[in-house]
Amino acid sequence: MTEKGKLFVISGPSGVGKGTLVSKLAEEPGIWVSVSATTRGPREGEVDGEDYFFMDKDAFLEKAAQGGFIEWAEYSGNCYGTPADVVQAHLDTGESVILEIEVQGAAQVKEKLPEAVLIFIEPPSLEELEARLRGRGTESDEAIARRLAAAKVELEEKMKYDTVLVNDDLDRAFEELKMRVRNA
Repeated sequence: MTEKGKLFVISGPSGVGKGTLVSKLAEEPGIWVSVSATTRGPREGEVDGEDYFFMDKDAFLEKAAQGGFIEWAEYSGNCYGTPADVVQAHLDTGESVILEIEVQGAAQVKEKLPEAVLIFIEPPSLEELEARLRGRGTESDEAIARRLAAAKVELEEKMKYDTVLVNDDLDRAFEELKMRVRNA
């Protein structure tokens, strides 16, 4: 019988580099990164079913009402959720599953699946986070201000996580993250 895989939840403010860290982690054997569903529109280059499952809000809320998500949350005006059936199928094969989700969803996962390991990625400072967000060149000043306000709230939740990693150096942060996942 195959040993069941472990579930990891990775959260942190927008712009902290969690997507980059998770992408690197996805290249490791035995690790599968869950694809979330969202009601936000795709960004340039994003592919439906690979980056996200893009859904309209009515379809998303119907799936949520039917218990089709491990967790879901509304964040910055859009809904995000983790499809339960796909995650369970990967865990059953023995793979470690990574969920890259917001703090609201992480709390839901921990409540439903207490064995999940929560990892919070934090920036070295709010000033550095703002510089990273501006460096993307994808959002208005108003959107950046909203993301920074959300980041302050998210940072207050970090102590509820099993591990907190500071992403001040990408290579070091990745090695630490990989070690935490391998040794959990």
